[in-house]
Amino acid sequence: MAYHKHFGPLALPVLSFAAVILAGAVLLTLEACGTGKAVSFVDALFTATSAVCVTGLAVVDTGTTYSTMGQMVILALIQLGGLGITTYSSLIFFLWRRRVSITDRLAVGQALLHDPSFHLGTFLQRVVVVVLCIEFSGAAALFIFGEGRIDVYAAIFHAISAFCNAGFGLMPDNLVSFRDNVGVNATIMLLIIFGGLGFSVLDECLSALRDRSVRLSRHSRLVLRTSALLIVGGAAAIWCIEAWRSGNGMSRADLVLPALFQSVSARTAGFNTIDLGAVTHTTLLVIIFLMFVGGSPGSCAGGIKTTTFRVLAGFVTAQFKGRRQIILMDRAVDRATIEKALTLFLFATLTVVGGVTILTLTTDAVVDPSAPRFDFIDLLFETVSAFGTVGLSTGVTPHLTTGGKLCITLIMFVGRLGPLWLLTTLQSLQTEPKYRWPEMDMPIG
Repeated sequence: MAYHKHFGPLALPVLSFAAVILAGAVLLTLEACGTGKAVSFVDALFTATSAVCVTGLAVVDTGTTYSTMGQMVILALIQLGGLGITTYSSLIFFLWRRRVSITDRLAVGQALLHDPSFHLGTFLQRVVVVVLCIEFSGAAALFIFGEGRIDVYAAIFHAISAFCNAGFGLMPDNLVSFRDNVGVNATIMLLIIFGGLGFSVLDECLSALRDRSVRLSRHSRLVLRTSALLIVGGAAAIWCIEAWRSGNGMSRADLVLPALFQSVSARTAGFNTIDLGAVTHTTLLVIIFLMFVGGSPGSCAGGIKTTTFRVLAGFVTAQFKGRRQIILMDRAVDRATIEKALTLFLFATLTVVGGVTILTLTTDAVVDPSAPRFDFIDLLFETVSAFGTVGLSTGVTPHLTTGGKLCITLIMFVGRLGPLWLLTTLQSLQTEPKYRWPEMDMPIG
């Protein structure tokens, strides 16, 4: 009984991710995985966490610090993290035994479809096939549109990294050199969008394409509409801000594609085609908002998720209109969902505030006179990027102290699993009291 209490289906992803991260960190410290440059265990742990949590933040340059074997270890960690350790474990159990325990069914069901009654084996096989097909198609497109600058290995690496919303790249300037390449930009953006929609939404969209009589569920329609709104709205905001700014060296027409790409990438991918260290603080605030929202439930993306954002927006709207119910897609949102959305938002906010506080302390001259100093907006950007498992950076990451690196590592871990998932795990270890205290009214505001 004690085993099931402490290692139930909700704790399984936490333990699985932690084990894979530690194994990856050990592998990345091996001499065969390096190119001769010294890599400390903290840097290897940071890189492994960033890969498994599909974040993309890096304290060292991936292309020059790690050998081909090291890069393949990182790629394997990205793929494992993208699909989820629980998903792979359950698939192996299914193929070996042709049966999966109810705890595994619940774990995968809550992570991917939020439906514990689905047929696990059929679904997992379909997930793997769909993901591999999308990644293979993306790699082929990158190789074709790369104009000879992207070989087969680099195409595969970037395709997997983009679909898994990891943001790891093999080029020192990320994708800045491909800023005007429409084919590469479009391919990366589509891979990011597909990876951030969620497996259940992808599956429904594919079914609808095969059979026009299939109608998308309200969840899928809500995810698609919210994702489109954030992408278009984010791109418009970035374009307007940077187009208004003089001296950025780009015309208004040249800014269209980078603005759209950055809006898509900010939804937890981590690729960039413009130097984020050179954009305005207002643009950084827009990107921070997009990173905080993130992708959709059951996807490779992080953040509080698009559905949480819509529930929160609906809650605020209902308060202004004096309504007791939140209406989304012609249906009222139940109280349990509202409470989860508010709890997740609060926990995410506290995580970001705590992370910024720790980063500020580790870069404060009072604590460490030799620590580098950064603007507050840069530290906030870095923290939200880690929480949303985005990987975008204004250049702070390589200069973090050991304490700062460990802080970002923990935030990436929390952000990938999801604060709500961790809260639910903690709640599963708690016992509900058998009594209630008398209630009272209090003045608020």
